[in-house]
Amino acid sequence: MQNAAFESVFRAMDTCKRCFILTLALAIFLIFFENSGTTVFGFTEDNELTETMVEEALHHSPYFNTRQGRYDVEDVGDDDWLMVERNGNQFVVNGQPFYVNGFNTYWLMVFAADQSTRGKVSELFQQASSVGLTVCRTWAFNDGQWRALQKSPSVYDEEVFKALDFVVSEAKKYKIRLILSLVNNWDAYGGKAQYVKWGKAAGLNLTSDDEFFSHQTLRSYYKAHVKAVLNRVNTLTNITYKDDPTIFAWELMNEPRCTSDPSGDTLQSWIAEMAVYVKSLDAKHLVEIGLEGFYGPSAPARAQFNPNSYATQVGTDFIRNHQALGVDFASVHIYADSWISQTISDAHLQFTKSWMVAHIEDAEKYLGMPVIFSEFGVSTKDPGYNSSFRDTLISTVYKTLLNSTKKGGSGAGSLLWQLFPDGTDYMDDGYAIVLAKSPSTSNIISLHSTRLAIFNSMCSWKCRWGCKKKNALETFLYHDDL
Repeated sequence: MQNAAFESVFRAMDTCKRCFILTLALAIFLIFFENSGTTVFGFTEDNELTETMVEEALHHSPYFNTRQGRYDVEDVGDDDWLMVERNGNQFVVNGQPFYVNGFNTYWLMVFAADQSTRGKVSELFQQASSVGLTVCRTWAFNDGQWRALQKSPSVYDEEVFKALDFVVSEAKKYKIRLILSLVNNWDAYGGKAQYVKWGKAAGLNLTSDDEFFSHQTLRSYYKAHVKAVLNRVNTLTNITYKDDPTIFAWELMNEPRCTSDPSGDTLQSWIAEMAVYVKSLDAKHLVEIGLEGFYGPSAPARAQFNPNSYATQVGTDFIRNHQALGVDFASVHIYADSWISQTISDAHLQFTKSWMVAHIEDAEKYLGMPVIFSEFGVSTKDPGYNSSFRDTLISTVYKTLLNSTKKGGSGAGSLLWQLFPDGTDYMDDGYAIVLAKSPSTSNIISLHSTRLAIFNSMCSWKCRWGCKKKNALETFLYHDDL
């Protein structure tokens, strides 16, 4: 299967309702019916059915150029690029379901700040689009470090801000939406430790990095950064960030923890204040916290699902935290190789499934909101690693989500950690996936994107097909083998 064949399909997925039909029909054709009379996932069909599907879709799609056999994505107007919203436990765009297959690449702004590496941003988006990935999570912060966005409180490097402008504008070209994280819990790219350093330089008596969450001056520093980013007018598009549908959501913090207060009260207070503050500036976009998903004191019965006993002591509380006003959806990370054991084993897969199912159930039962598994992966540096295991892990995540999706559950999507273009190996933390070097992984991602594209089209799709066709479609959607 050639990924290039998917690029034109998936880049047109957000155009209009009729294009969803074309996406469905053409994607099934490309994946499964390249040869007449092929047996696919336990059922046999000749090309007559698929050709009919494709012909019907082509007939109704104004965006497919039958003379040149390609999509004219450039013809898609801004009227079709609308905000992602939440409807109960699902994401929607213009009333259509929007299930997410996405990825992380945290360093896009820094690469865009240097003309010698800026092209890698475009390359990455092109490659992600070619396998149907629709959401990218990346940093909208770099505090007091090399190529800092925020050099000191409320003092910005305009060239780096222009680099973030480029990331946002380039994402839109490839119909990829962005989750922008606003600060780091960890020291990389500055994080809460940098805010504490700034506070100390201003004469504050601070003894712990966790005072980032509690000290009013440091809270004001963070709020000022939030305001600067949300009110930023993109120099390339002239669209204010808070008005730009390219931005899927704001993330309050990457992996917040407050180990100095295991009760969770300190972090809960910070989340409650900051979620409402973001909404006061921008009521249009969704907000999420950035949590890893550990269960805390408010749900002792759920602590059995935590990967270890330490997870209950880091000051986070999955259910309580996500009940804060202004939080629109839940975030969970999955790192069995960090939390369970570094050595690869089937226990990683078992944990991954039970961890996901527990959080999907809680998002439905207690939160009434979608949940995105916003980081997951496995490191090539782990003892016993092989690419086959990585494919199995990714397939396990995707299958677990599909089991929720087909029931209308809260499992709303996932984001791989992390996607890299060629020539960026020096940035690899062990988790990088380079699609060109990983054909089996690329195919798994493509298939999942196709399945989600079908779900995203089904609500408005007025199906005129018989049971035979519907059964074939369901087999394609739910068959275990990838």
